[in-house]
Amino acid sequence: MLTCPACRRRLVQTKGAAGGSYVCPGCGGRAAAVSVVRRAAGRACVRHLWSPKEGASAPSAKRCPVCQRRMQEIAGTFGGREMRLDVCRRCQFVWFDPHEFESLPPAPRERVEPDLPMESREKVAMARIKHAEEWDRQQMETQIEGPPPDDPWKWIPAMLGMPVEEEVDPLRAWPWVTWGLAALLVLIFAATAGHLEAAIEQFGLIPSQFFHGGAGKSLTSFFIHAGIWHLVGNVYFLLIFGDNVEDYVGRWRYVALLLLSTLGAALLHVLVEPRADIPCVGASGGISGVIVFYALQFPHARLGFFVGYVYRFRWLYLPAWVALVLWILFQFVGVAEQISGISNVSSLAHLGGAAVGVVAWLVWRRRGGFS
Repeated sequence: MLTCPACRRRLVQTKGAAGGSYVCPGCGGRAAAVSVVRRAAGRACVRHLWSPKEGASAPSAKRCPVCQRRMQEIAGTFGGREMRLDVCRRCQFVWFDPHEFESLPPAPRERVEPDLPMESREKVAMARIKHAEEWDRQQMETQIEGPPPDDPWKWIPAMLGMPVEEEVDPLRAWPWVTWGLAALLVLIFAATAGHLEAAIEQFGLIPSQFFHGGAGKSLTSFFIHAGIWHLVGNVYFLLIFGDNVEDYVGRWRYVALLLLSTLGAALLHVLVEPRADIPCVGASGGISGVIVFYALQFPHARLGFFVGYVYRFRWLYLPAWVALVLWILFQFVGVAEQISGISNVSSLAHLGGAAVGVVAWLVWRRRGGFS
């Protein structure tokens, strides 16, 4: 049910020359999809709403009639009239106050098509729809700065420097493996917290022992963490990225992805790490494979980051594929620091797991399903 963001009454669907829209019987406001606005007022109008000039966009007090998230208020001149329209980029809906929709300038007349057979005309129409959808998606991706997420809990990881997930497809089933593994990591950390150094020595991956009976520690090291923040970071990334990957590939292939990524991470660490007697622990190598698979399979999922400089704070949103490119670059910087002895974080393990994630995606990208 769509509700009016002004008076909270139920919206009534209506048909017009440009397509269907939703009108409030109380205040007369109207909600229209971007495709309807494009047909009614033309592509230039939509382009202004999706890529406003600097200073023309601000968080709106109104909530989207569809998802109830706060919209963006876009100021501009439409048809010679100054308007402040409210846009939800998540649902691609625009809210018009009374008489604003009727004041939009009419769309330019389209070029008359030659008399084509029905099949050809259908192909032309589908190509235009596909092009318009791609244009809308690209416009959404260019909107880097945005309002804060509506879920209050997302402020906590964001203020710790971690990304929050926005605009991703809903899950088809509960991710039992992801949550079960996260719970197991927490329980093992609680069990080893009193004798952490001994646990690291006993179960951590030691490069010099790998080819001398110590390869099994590639797996045991996955469950050992060197501190509470080490654990929190890995569990958080496992939960926000692992659930979607598990849902897509199925439980057994998801377990295989984690297992192979962990082994790939251990192998690259062992082959390159110059400090052969220092134990390596943590689940981040295996989780790196999951992160890469997620970014490749859901490249347009948006990740939010809370950033600040001087006294200015803002929310920035990046497509998953852009965040992946930046993450890979940071890992190469980390490798240089690791090899030189500056850092104790194994970026080599991250890249080893990431490489397995790429291979797994190439193999399974068209085989999503339950198993």
